[in-house]
Amino acid sequence: MRNIKVVLEYEGTAYSGFQVQTNAKTIQEQVEVALKELTGENIRIVGSGRTDAGVHARGQVISFFTNSRIPADRFAPALNSCLPADIRALESAEAAQDFHARFSAREKTYRYLILNRRAPSALLRNLAYWIPERLDIKAMDLCAEELVGTHDFRAFMSTGSLVKTTVRTVIESRVQRLGDEGLVEFRITANGFLYNMVRIMAGTLIQIGLRRLDPGVIRQMLETGNRDLGGPTAPARGLYLESVRY
Repeated sequence: MRNIKVVLEYEGTAYSGFQVQTNAKTIQEQVEVALKELTGENIRIVGSGRTDAGVHARGQVISFFTNSRIPADRFAPALNSCLPADIRALESAEAAQDFHARFSAREKTYRYLILNRRAPSALLRNLAYWIPERLDIKAMDLCAEELVGTHDFRAFMSTGSLVKTTVRTVIESRVQRLGDEGLVEFRITANGFLYNMVRIMAGTLIQIGLRRLDPGVIRQMLETGNRDLGGPTAPARGLYLESVRY
C-alpha cells in the first residue's frame, strides 16, 4: 500500500473539530468521505493535530494508506473536487512507509489572531477574536518571550487531558501587530502542545495587554503550575494550526 501525505487548509467554524465524532460534522469525516468517493476504499486518515471546534488550519497535515493508482501529486486537486469549500487540500505527495502525520512531527506552529480596533468586523467575525480596547503589544511580546525554553506547562493546560508529561519545549513565541488593519498575531512554535495550551496563553497575554494582569504572571504560572493565576481561555475562532515540521 502507498502512504500519502496531504496538507490541508480549512475554516473550522462549521465543524465540531478535526476528529470524527458521533452525530457531529468534523474535518476528518469530510475528508474520509471524499477519499471514499475518489478511491472506493474505506480510508482512515491520521492528522498531525486534533483541532477543536471552531479552530482553523492553514497547514494541517494528514496521512493515509491507499491502494489507489491516483498519482500522489494529484490527490490534492482530486480531493478539492469532492470537499466542501471551507476545506481545501493545498498539496499532496507520497511519503515513506513509516511516515505518520502525528507521531513523525517534530515541531508545530500555531497562531492566534486578534482584531484590536474599536469596531467589530463583519468579515473576520469567525476568524479573529475582537478586542476593542487598545492592547499593549510591547508588554505582550515581552511576556510571550518568557514562554521560550523547556518548561512544565501544566498551568497552561485545561483539565481532563491525559498526558504522560506536561513538559514541552517552546522554540519561538512572539506577539506583533500586522500592518494597520488592527490585527494582532500571537505566534508560537513548540515540539508539542497540551490541550488548550495556546488558547490559555493567548487569553493570559490578552489580559496582560489590557493591563488587567501583572506581566510577572507568566513566570509565576511556570513556577507554580497554578492555572488560576492566568487569564481565561481565549475563544477558538482566533486559533490557527499554521504549519508542521517533520
